[in-house]
Amino acid sequence: MMKFLFMIIFMMPLCLKKNMFWLVQMFLFFMMFLFMNINLSIVSFSNFSYMMSIDIISFGLILLSIWICVLMIMASEKLYKMNYFVEFFLFNLIFLLLMLYLTFSVMNLFMFYLFFEGSLIPTLMLIIGWGYQPERVQAGLYLLFYTLFASLPLLMGIFYIYNKMDNMMMYFMKFINLNYFLLYISMILAFLVKMPMYFVHLWLPKAHVEAPVSGSMILAGIMLKLGGYGMLRIFIMMSKIGIKLNYIWIVISLLGGFYISLKCFCQVDIKSLIAYSSVAHMSIVISGIMTMNYWGYLGSYILMIGHGLCSSGMFCLANINYERLHSRSMYINKGMMNFMPSMSLWWFLLLSSNMAAPPSLNLMGEISLINSLIGWSWLTMIMLMMISFFSAGYSLYLYSFVQHGKFYSGIYSFYTGLSREYLLLILHWLPLNLLIIKIDYMMLWL
Repeated sequence: MMKFLFMIIFMMPLCLKKNMFWLVQMFLFFMMFLFMNINLSIVSFSNFSYMMSIDIISFGLILLSIWICVLMIMASEKLYKMNYFVEFFLFNLIFLLLMLYLTFSVMNLFMFYLFFEGSLIPTLMLIIGWGYQPERVQAGLYLLFYTLFASLPLLMGIFYIYNKMDNMMMYFMKFINLNYFLLYISMILAFLVKMPMYFVHLWLPKAHVEAPVSGSMILAGIMLKLGGYGMLRIFIMMSKIGIKLNYIWIVISLLGGFYISLKCFCQVDIKSLIAYSSVAHMSIVISGIMTMNYWGYLGSYILMIGHGLCSSGMFCLANINYERLHSRSMYINKGMMNFMPSMSLWWFLLLSSNMAAPPSLNLMGEISLINSLIGWSWLTMIMLMMISFFSAGYSLYLYSFVQHGKFYSGIYSFYTGLSREYLLLILHWLPLNLLIIKIDYMMLWL
């Protein structure tokens, strides 16, 4: 695990040299394939070095982080062309990758907290530094204060656990069971805001709409998954009180997911619609983790990986349109099939994956989560039906609105898809739909 850490650290000086944009991307690709071939134990933690190690959960999420960072560089070619602080952009990106890598691989709970919070800084830099509108400062502050407000109780909770246990290693947490209400609330709150759960989700659409394409990709692809990862780790020692109190969060999440799905139909901004659909998907993930059963854990992990690829790809598509029309409004992005017929296929493929059509990972994740939630209580079936139905609804709404209809007469210059953009979309879609072949690795690790 240390070798990859050093590889990321030694990439940082490289970013500060001129014309290293594609070289850094090549190195990240290289690192990705090295990491894929790591020797992994399916049943427990493996590859120990210092305070780091991996098991299946962290392996999948680190892999996703590296992959999304590669694709972020590919999607941000416009910055390279305009020479808009490219060196600092790359440095920021590699620093963000370093933080994510450490968050997912450390064993120590306090170190996890440190890097969990540390990943906020480069994201904030991305939004405020490379965002489009002046409102990006407000969006950045929303992001900062929502996350920081919920994070202090988490730190207190971690210190309390250290006081009780005399160590903070995640591996030893399965040997204790803490049945304290305040500890439960303080440990879980930060992750619910990060996911985000309905009621504390307001920072997400704001941040997405103001962020550049790379910011949106990393927010949707990885940042939302930090909360899920934290909960998967924390509930090991909170199972006793979790069984008593988790129904509150499940109810809020499912009702919120349903309401947010309806809210998607009101959106006129493409990015905003995709951001709200992320909240709807994450609500099912939260509910699945909260049931604390086998299917829920597996399903939430699979859906997190699937959603990371799918959502990121959809933000790329929204950006491809934005670079041509300089607008994200659905009234101006109409009739795109006339201009980019082959891009229309990619819109269809990624949106169908978003509504959990086979053979995407989203389908497998949602099947597991539906199984888990109906096993927990059959009453959840009503909300799950609604969320699944409306998820197909707003995906089709977005597709038909953007692709069909009479195109906006104010368009005076246009160019079709570039090979770089097609490659970018293929690299999102292929892993999302081919990983289903090896689904047994994701389904058999508990």
